[in-house]
Amino acid sequence: MNTFKTTLLLTGMTLILVLAGEFYRGINGAIFALVLAAAMNFGSYFFSDKIALSMYRAQPVTREQLPRLYAVVERLTGRAGLPMPKLYVIPTDSPNAFATGRNPNHASVAVTHGILGLLNDEELEGVLAHELGHVRNRDILTSSIAATLAGAITILSRFAFFFGNGGDRRHNNGLTTLFILILAPIAAMLIQLWVSRTREYEADATGAHLTGNPYALASALEKISAYSKQIPLIASPSSAHLFIIAPLLSGQTWASLFSTHPPVKDRIQRLIGRPSVSGLIQ
Repeated sequence: MNTFKTTLLLTGMTLILVLAGEFYRGINGAIFALVLAAAMNFGSYFFSDKIALSMYRAQPVTREQLPRLYAVVERLTGRAGLPMPKLYVIPTDSPNAFATGRNPNHASVAVTHGILGLLNDEELEGVLAHELGHVRNRDILTSSIAATLAGAITILSRFAFFFGNGGDRRHNNGLTTLFILILAPIAAMLIQLWVSRTREYEADATGAHLTGNPYALASALEKISAYSKQIPLIASPSSAHLFIIAPLLSGQTWASLFSTHPPVKDRIQRLIGRPSVSGLIQ
């Protein structure tokens, strides 16, 4: 299913770009857009993980630097029958984590400095099991490509607004302005929503199964949700869906209406049968 969704996502993006190119510049624009789409699809498939990691300045870490992190991930990958992913740390005190990559053999898991200091060993294991759940369920390719394409749509729409129609903003007609200012951001949101909210529930269930300790993951989710409000991680709307807990979105005061994350209380409810572990979530 995720392979089908990824193929459909890339095909849909190609059609959107070709139609937009034809609208702006006729047949020459369509040909240029087709070439651009091919390059974007290639880059999204092979480099979306690197793009996501670089957006948050994630740095690779060795076993010597973080033996605690390596020990937990090695234990979990052994249980799950997964290859060892590359491990990264994001230099921020806000607690969060995400997984990315095109398949289990090319997966990466990134955690923040904040989450390493906030969680105990059992809770950290729960979070890492959740992220490996995304790897095992093969969510990571679709999620990473969606982040790359959503960001690309936003950039291209702004580029078209300033340089479309000969670069003179005064000659942009009403239909073009409508497409750029409304339809393009909505298209970016729809790409993010293509990454179903159910994937978080599924990764939670997989993570709880791997550890045999749903309370540890529930406690971690509650802590991360509470403390990330005190020390927010400012994220791009195009990549916010990657994280285990939805970060604060930059410049999107209404973006919660399009959230790709289910409520934390609902996730905890599914894990342990009640909406809170210790009452941190109000």
